[in-house]
Amino acid sequence: MKKTNVILLIVLAVAVLGFSACSGSKETAAAPAPAAPAVSDGSEDLTIDYRVNIAGKDENNFFHWKGNVRYMAADDSYDAASGASALGSTHLFMMYLYDVEGKEALSSGLRGLFLYGVNGAAAAAGDNLQASKAGDGTITVQYVHRGTAYRFTTDKSGVLALPAGKMESRKIGTPQAIEAGFSTDGTAKGVDYATVWKSDVTAVGADPASMYFWDGALQFALDGDVLTIKGVLTAVAR
Repeated sequence: MKKTNVILLIVLAVAVLGFSACSGSKETAAAPAPAAPAVSDGSEDLTIDYRVNIAGKDENNFFHWKGNVRYMAADDSYDAASGASALGSTHLFMMYLYDVEGKEALSSGLRGLFLYGVNGAAAAAGDNLQASKAGDGTITVQYVHRGTAYRFTTDKSGVLALPAGKMESRKIGTPQAIEAGFSTDGTAKGVDYATVWKSDVTAVGADPASMYFWDGALQFALDGDVLTIKGVLTAVAR
């Protein structure tokens, strides 16, 4: 037998054996790699600097913010002539509340809290805005707006971390009236917060289906009746 024929027979035998071995077993497809968790890169995409005097009228109240979208920033304060924010934070800041699909990337309750710096004393009083500091250093801020109560609780150093900080809400009425079980007079001013937070409390924050969420730390401070909030947040894609 010629050498060439011997080589061909050997190659054929190896191929047959390999096919037999493979046909007796099933290949298992490799499992897809798990999606990498969303991680903040630490960029300063949104800065917050806020002050509100909960006791009443104060011309030093403000809401200063700056984002990474061009023209979307404001060193804003209350404008007595218009009865609203001087530089339009009420609507401009919506850019940072929602993603392009209209899903919340930030708690709407937190956005509402920021606006007391530019909405005047009457708004804060009408929504029963309150803030208190416990002996261990935690700060609690709560208010009622359009029938929903909101509460924010910091850690012992006064920090509210996003996205996992303690932010809560409870629906207790309609935009027109508060349920009798929560208010002595049917308004936010008459709300008993101790009753509100006894049950049916809902955690609030970014929509889990949003394209991104805000990550970072907001430093709360309470000096008498003056509440300040400062921090830098980063947009993190899901």
